[in-house]
Amino acid sequence: MTLHFNLLEEPLIRTRLVENGQPQSFTLPGLFPALAHDVVRDFPAVRPHQRHPWHAFLVQLAVIALHKAGRSAPFESEDEWKQALLDLTPGDLDGAAWCLVSPIDRPAFMQAPVPNKAQNWKNTLRSADELDMLVTSKNHDLKAARMRQSEPDEWLMALVSLQTQEGFLGSGNYGVSRMNGGFASRPALGVVPRGGWGLRWLRDVLILLEKREQIVATQGLSRNDGIALLWLLPWDGTQSLAFSSLDPFYIEICRLIRLQGTERSLSAVTSGSKAARIESKLRNGVTGDPWIPVETSAAKALTIRAGGFHYRLASELLFGSKFTKPIAQLPNTRDGSTGLVVLAQGVTRGQGKTEGYHERRIPISAKAQRLLMQNKADVLAKMAEYRVNAISQMRSNLRTALAILFDQGAAIKELSDAAKNKASPYCDLFEKREDARFFSSLNDEVESDNQEGERMNWLLSMANNAEEILKQAFHAGPQSGEQRYRARAAALSWFHAGLRSPKTIPDLANYLKQRSTSKELANEHR
Repeated sequence: MTLHFNLLEEPLIRTRLVENGQPQSFTLPGLFPALAHDVVRDFPAVRPHQRHPWHAFLVQLAVIALHKAGRSAPFESEDEWKQALLDLTPGDLDGAAWCLVSPIDRPAFMQAPVPNKAQNWKNTLRSADELDMLVTSKNHDLKAARMRQSEPDEWLMALVSLQTQEGFLGSGNYGVSRMNGGFASRPALGVVPRGGWGLRWLRDVLILLEKREQIVATQGLSRNDGIALLWLLPWDGTQSLAFSSLDPFYIEICRLIRLQGTERSLSAVTSGSKAARIESKLRNGVTGDPWIPVETSAAKALTIRAGGFHYRLASELLFGSKFTKPIAQLPNTRDGSTGLVVLAQGVTRGQGKTEGYHERRIPISAKAQRLLMQNKADVLAKMAEYRVNAISQMRSNLRTALAILFDQGAAIKELSDAAKNKASPYCDLFEKREDARFFSSLNDEVESDNQEGERMNWLLSMANNAEEILKQAFHAGPQSGEQRYRARAAALSWFHAGLRSPKTIPDLANYLKQRSTSKELANEHR
């Protein structure tokens, strides 16, 4: 078998350019200078759930090559990058390790050489999305085998996605080391400066180069000559690599896969393994991954649930102390002072299923950025915690009012479970609206010269939003004569009483009381 689809020689990676959106294809070494100059807008072959694995792969590969070359900054030319990548594969100077297709006993891109030619290749896959991870291959979020004639870079993205973020999927199908258990996920949080793919790539490359020794020391990884590209080593599926033998930014593979075909078409064959590629079960996903938060007390990597990066989790990840923040999430002086966001990404996986891909871009104001850089996240954490608690209290007040409506104005002690359950979708709608504006309104408070006033404006608008939803629910409550009026009046009465109760939101109750007193005094003086 000859070599096909050489990423070092052939411009197989399709992009669209920042300046005019025009398509341009690159070799892998040619892509790095383009990223360094931030001319790449996006990659047409990259599907949403593949964005982080592709970004992480490009960053890790660049850092591995630069470290081996003894450099602290990226190369300038495509030729220099090509040589640096070849230097990572001294046993394959013909570029086999960078080809999508090569002889089975030699490495191919993200595919380990298989010494046993009698390997039991169980499945043949005809399209790139069949090869991809669980989110597409099991028809949950995206239907499989839609790409009837997959382009080479679609196979490339599927390989990177599967080999670097897949979890456990039954006997013989082990997952990656960078997640907390086989049914977890590989989430990611990182700062994104204003600009395109390239600026974020360059930012993270420089940070990883700077923090290499720190990760080696804290994780017990190999300081020099560690295994960096796991697809270079032969693997018959029976043995695992020791975690301590790895480079701190190792690029892993978790499955036995080989692409086959010619210039006309590609397909893949897969096989099971008797062991995970990396022995890391006891690490609970704590591997020094530059983008994964770690739950500090439990010493385990973050696993996102079906709710994704909702405002409660997101505010804890950004400002709280429960999680140790990954190095890519920490802002620095090179990031600029405007347009900064923290990008949170991840696929929620389960036992034999997926619960969706989640992505959230969280804006960070200039003052918030300064506080984070000054290690004063506790100031922001208090503001966020206040809002989280206030939303919870408002939701509880709204839920009771809705249950009263749906139970025809019944007393609190007599409310049925059916009425409370009927209230839940409206409460979820309220919380979804607050979630959508949580961080933008929090930034308004952070930046305001009158933070108490800004917070009160938010409380009042939240109360208005809740009341609006309560009134929207009137059409689902009693509709006949006296019952309708009694139910609506009782629901509104409870809701407004709740706003004025110091047990709900004391600051709001106090403000409404003062405003009411001021109106009464004004009326007396007329």
